[in-house]
Amino acid sequence: MITAKNTAISAMELNSAKNPQMLDKSPERDPSELLPWLPCTLALDLPVIKFTVGDLLSLVNGSIIETAYHQSSDLPLRVNGQLVGWTEFEVVGERLAVRLTDLS
Repeated sequence: MITAKNTAISAMELNSAKNPQMLDKSPERDPSELLPWLPCTLALDLPVIKFTVGDLLSLVNGSIIETAYHQSSDLPLRVNGQLVGWTEFEVVGERLAVRLTDLS
C-alpha cells in the first residue's frame, strides 16, 4: 500500500540521492555576526568592605570611600551579569578608563 507519507519520503530520498547538497545545512555563522546591534550592559565590580547604612547616610560631596582593592588589583568585568574578564583602571587624557587584562 502506497500512502502520501511514503511517497513524500521516497521523493525526498530520490532527490537527495541525485543532489546530496540539497540536505546540507547552511554554513554555520558566528553568533557575533548575527547580532552586532544587540545592546548589553558592562559593569565593573568594585566591592566596598565594612560599609554600613550609617556610612551611606553620612555621604556628602567629596567623601572618599575605601574599596577592598589595591590600586594594582584587577577588577571583574561583567556583561549582563556574567563574568567575562578582568580589567585595571587607567587614565586616558581627562577620563578614567579600564584596560582589559584577561578574558574569562
